[in-house]
Amino acid sequence: MIVITGPSGAGKGTLIRALLPRVHELELAVSATTRLRRDGEAEGRDYYYLSDADFARRVANGEFLEHITYVSGQRYGTLRGEVDRITGEGRIPVLELETEGALKVAEELPGVVTVFVTAPRAELERRLRERATESAGEIGERLDLAEGQLSQASLFDHVVQNDDLERALDDLVAIVGSTHTGGDR
Repeated sequence: MIVITGPSGAGKGTLIRALLPRVHELELAVSATTRLRRDGEAEGRDYYYLSDADFARRVANGEFLEHITYVSGQRYGTLRGEVDRITGEGRIPVLELETEGALKVAEELPGVVTVFVTAPRAELERRLRERATESAGEIGERLDLAEGQLSQASLFDHVVQNDDLERALDDLVAIVGSTHTGGDR
């Protein structure tokens, strides 16, 4: 399993979308969330959209590998069944997680490869503002959170600096290639 983490705006999703076609045995594990679906998002492709009650029930039943509640009250998590589905198909799950969830997964599943993606703070802020999916207050909260997350980078197996997308992607492909063999690269 590959766990990719880092602060909001670091470009984790962009790197993963570019990585998947280059390393064919990888598959992104779709997370579950309680937040409302945004325009253009689809159930099972972007997230599994759950009610608060369903999310809580699944937590109580131990169905999540990891989960978190953000300051906004929205919950996110990785369902064990999603990871089992991917591994059952002979593929390698890629999890895009926030740092707390990534550390929990690494603790629970020894042998997981963890990658921390970072970018300069000014770049993080620019990317968050360009995304326009958060309010100014939420962007401030995410940048404050990013400061603490950046200080945790050394806790992960690898750090990828995403200030140049092609170089960062090459670094990520090399990391995956050094830890997993087989398939088309």
